[in-house]
Amino acid sequence: MTYGDIDDRPAVSGWAVGALAFAGSLMIIIGAFSAIAGLAAIIDDDYFVVVRGYAFDLDVTAWGWIHLILGLAVLATGIGLLAGTAWAGIVAIVLAVLVAIDYFFFIPYAPFWSLLVIALCVWVIWAVTRVRASDT
Repeated sequence: MTYGDIDDRPAVSGWAVGALAFAGSLMIIIGAFSAIAGLAAIIDDDYFVVVRGYAFDLDVTAWGWIHLILGLAVLATGIGLLAGTAWAGIVAIVLAVLVAIDYFFFIPYAPFWSLLVIALCVWVIWAVTRVRASDT
């Protein structure tokens, strides 16, 4: 048998495949909601309440552009995960880390939503790495 034959690969569990499909779906939802929040911040600077004395004081419009760009990238990567493309796994991990960091800095503006998105990003990272670990 040569390297790369399908018969050489161990079977991937149904749980892992389901987790990956759920991670792709979550990425589409996170990306869409982040893009919508970004558009809201870009269109109306007063949409998010700015906390006084916050160490990382960025303009709300800047946060809007960050959310919009990351949101669209996450949405596209979620579609790629569901389609089973080769690039989507690594890109999903990188984007989930970036989105989690982005929302960490966004906690004073939307605390509950930020913590929820961070938790979902951690779950996406776990699901994608778990599937990749079972592929080897």
